[in-house]
Amino acid sequence: MAAVALAVPLLAPCLVAAQEGDWPSRTIQIVVPYTPGTGADILARILGPKLAERWKVSVVTDNRAGASGNIGTDFVAKSAPDGYTLLCTATSFGTNPAINRNLPFDPVKSFAPVVQLARSSVAVIVTPGLPAKSMRQFLDLARSEPGKLNYSSPGNGSPQHLAMELLKLDAHVDLVHVPYKGSGGALADLVGGHVQAMIVSLQTVAPYVQSGKLRMLAVMSAERSEVFPEVPTLKEVGLPDLEVDTWYGVFAPAGTGKAVIDKVNAELSALLKQADVRELLAKQGMIPVGGSPERFGALVRSELKRWPRVVAAAGIKAD
Repeated sequence: MAAVALAVPLLAPCLVAAQEGDWPSRTIQIVVPYTPGTGADILARILGPKLAERWKVSVVTDNRAGASGNIGTDFVAKSAPDGYTLLCTATSFGTNPAINRNLPFDPVKSFAPVVQLARSSVAVIVTPGLPAKSMRQFLDLARSEPGKLNYSSPGNGSPQHLAMELLKLDAHVDLVHVPYKGSGGALADLVGGHVQAMIVSLQTVAPYVQSGKLRMLAVMSAERSEVFPEVPTLKEVGLPDLEVDTWYGVFAPAGTGKAVIDKVNAELSALLKQADVRELLAKQGMIPVGGSPERFGALVRSELKRWPRVVAAAGIKAD
């Protein structure tokens, strides 16, 4: 009996290795903690069928929206670490922990980073009726009239809200936050001139800027946009630490085997290099990224470290 008992732990690594070697052998579930049509959902639905074709198993997208992405994220955190349940998420993964310190999961300990899929740029947008033709003029106007200019966001604690609060903090300006329940109303009131400014993704705001209904003052990415090459970065207007992108990536539950993570990483990184995938993402305003799990993990840790300062300074609390 003692020999049998001793053999069980010795066999365990072999069993795990065998299971990882057979992976995948059944349906893979990609959980998206947002509603259909969002960036992470689009990515999952573009890449999922291609993974299914390569691996000869079903790959399904499961939208589990709610609580700013926390419901679906918690589901994956508590799933078996066998590679059959993955999380395809976005920027709110890095901002939510700064706002809600009582999350039912740990953003670092509960997950294993797999790969950053893509990133997209956001921009500082104003209504054309505002007498500010450039970012510098906007900042000068805001400083001369503290607390008189309003900005909209899709909701309290949203990544757009935090990005504008970061801008306020580093640029030393006082703008009044007007939260909405989603991007639609926030953008509509900006177009209507009821609020003066907003931070919006380039792909969402592009038609309004191109038609003259809104004015783009600066992009928050490291480099100028290929679509709007005349618009400067915030670094160019004297705000070097204000680089903010929307990012998208895949996580597995903590404890998932390295062989499985490496295989998913390699397959997704390869897909992100395909011309048809890159074309589809470009239409959504997304830039493919790829890279190692370690690189993605470093990005997430830097995001988790960055936002508590902004939340504390702005006094943001979870709804």
